[in-house]
Amino acid sequence: MKKLKMGTPLMGLAIGAALVAVAALIMIIGFWKVLILVLLFGVGYFIGTVDNKQEFIKDAANKIIPAKEAKVIDIKSEIARDQDARQAAEAAAAEIHAEIPADNKEDEE
Repeated sequence: MKKLKMGTPLMGLAIGAALVAVAALIMIIGFWKVLILVLLFGVGYFIGTVDNKQEFIKDAANKIIPAKEAKVIDIKSEIARDQDARQAAEAAAAEIHAEIPADNKEDEE
């Protein structure tokens, strides 16, 4: 059997058949029962495919709810710190530029 790949006619037929089956189930047994069926299928798929379930759930929970040790960044203070650093760098560059002798101006005349 060929592998199903997105964008192939075989995948189009498979998805179309699955959607027709879902539509038939909705018409026969109702929306909520089909929704429960789909959710149970999703849980079964998760149990069958994820190797390390605890690590997966832990990672997902940490993405949604960050750890308590996570530092909250104050955007206004970060912007002010960056602006201060930029101004200090510009002042240092201007100071270095002022120290460069103007020998080039005499050579041009």
